[in-house]
Amino acid sequence: MARLCQSCSMPLDKDPGHGGTNADGSHSDLYCSLCYADGQFRNPEIQTASQMQDFCIARLEEQGMPKVMAWLFTRSIPRLQRWRAGS
Repeated sequence: MARLCQSCSMPLDKDPGHGGTNADGSHSDLYCSLCYADGQFRNPEIQTASQMQDFCIARLEEQGMPKVMAWLFTRSIPRLQRWRAGS
């Protein structure tokens, strides 16, 4: 099974930037390059799983994906490590 970004659920092997980066410049094993760079989340205004879902759905629709498919691709976001209670 493909490893997923623990913020947006994108398969890490599909990440155009080949993974996010930690503050020390090393590759993150948890987050994609679209979500995480230099040890920080790229969109600090996104504070909840619901906000991330809305953000991802909008980006996928911009790329031509039907809204129902975009929703299906993002429905697991609340279960990802970044969004689980207590993480």
